[in-house]
Amino acid sequence: MKLGVLFSGGKDSVYAAYLAKKAGHNLSCLITLISKNKESYMFHTPSIEKTKAQAKVMKIPLIEQKTKGEKEKELKDLEKAIKTAIEKYKIEGVVTGAIESVYQASRVQEICNKLNIECFNPLWQKDGEEYLEELLKNKFKIMIVGVFAEPLNENWLGRAIDEKFIKEIKELHKKYKIHIAGEGGEFESFVLNCPLFEKELEVKKFVDSGKGNSWRKEVEVR
Repeated sequence: MKLGVLFSGGKDSVYAAYLAKKAGHNLSCLITLISKNKESYMFHTPSIEKTKAQAKVMKIPLIEQKTKGEKEKELKDLEKAIKTAIEKYKIEGVVTGAIESVYQASRVQEICNKLNIECFNPLWQKDGEEYLEELLKNKFKIMIVGVFAEPLNENWLGRAIDEKFIKEIKELHKKYKIHIAGEGGEFESFVLNCPLFEKELEVKKFVDSGKGNSWRKEVEVR
């Protein structure tokens, strides 16, 4: 089946794309929403414009759709982007990286129902620890680019998701109830390499873009 991937460049959307391809589907395009609202309810924002570099090493066309990121209204922009993918790339369904967010999953499903296409959520209800271990097993190289919940702080930015990371996030989960996979928005990530990439992306630099109780760094890649 020809699929479009709702693509943020973070671990969830990239791994969902990987699983869809592994299941035999054709990844016809990537769909990225670029939100002006850094606190968007629907869309990942750290380093979102660097999805261009990821699409290039994946050799998959990228559809970019800008949105103001206003709650519920941003769904119209998502629908517009999916319609573009249907018209231009003849997709028959979309892939999402939703794990537990009923808010996100239900709204994408409503749009797919309206447009008469399938909606695939290959990570839905996946155990967080098992998921992170799978990422390592499948050779995903992932960097943390945003943290938004205490006790996470700027020292976590730039860290790789590795065995040490998993051990520490498990401890924080027990003490502070932080979701192990960051599904509650506690942290955001950017994928530098995985089996879908023809080559690894190289980090040139980080640029600060957040402060207070949340920290972001925009990753520059080549």
